[in-house]
Amino acid sequence: MTRIKIAHLYPKLLNIYGDGGNILALKKRCEWRGIEVELDEINIGDKIKEHDIYFIGGGQDLQQIEVSKELQKHKDFLTQERDRMAVFLGICGGYQLMGHYYQPHNGEKLLGISLLDAYTVAGDNRFIGNVTIKTDLIENGTLVGFENHSGLTYLEGETEPIGTVLIGNGNNGGDKLEGARFKNVFGTYLHGSFLPKNPQFADYLLELALGFKPEPLDDKIENLAHNALRGKKY
Repeated sequence: MTRIKIAHLYPKLLNIYGDGGNILALKKRCEWRGIEVELDEINIGDKIKEHDIYFIGGGQDLQQIEVSKELQKHKDFLTQERDRMAVFLGICGGYQLMGHYYQPHNGEKLLGISLLDAYTVAGDNRFIGNVTIKTDLIENGTLVGFENHSGLTYLEGETEPIGTVLIGNGNNGGDKLEGARFKNVFGTYLHGSFLPKNPQFADYLLELALGFKPEPLDDKIENLAHNALRGKKY
């Protein structure tokens, strides 16, 4: 039986706006195909071993401070995992911590682990609402979600966006880009949960992790959810 190992990083601290639904979507889409899933929750103080997929969700600044400090202990290992082409998905606060740093309005800079060549600074306005982006990574060409962030993220070097914004603000509200990708590391501000209503992207991550394209599923309900939000303004 095919087996996949998924790590959920710091769910007790970074798990808001339904981020746990991303893990559930990956797990069920594997199980429906007869793929065995080993799911590990990694919390503060835990050792991190090799996994096929790493997920880290969003949280408030206070929780990000604690996770930022903990991630520094694992930076070298997680960088090795990135270069081994393991799959990473970071949402909102987790996305920010996969870059170089997040600079709040007040307080010290929160160091990231530089899996992405990106940085984030606090903005003066909060971006809240539905988002639709155009992407070349999947066949249907669109991703949907809900953003709620004041951080402004900027991409540099070889890090590329996941897509371009059709509805919403995206990374910083200025360059019309959303998300980031370098190797198999992905970051996005799309909450609510992201993967259940973007099933093609969930399968894209699974394909990268497994090394083969998983067999199709009946995604009628998932596609109805996706289409209901595509192009919808807040």
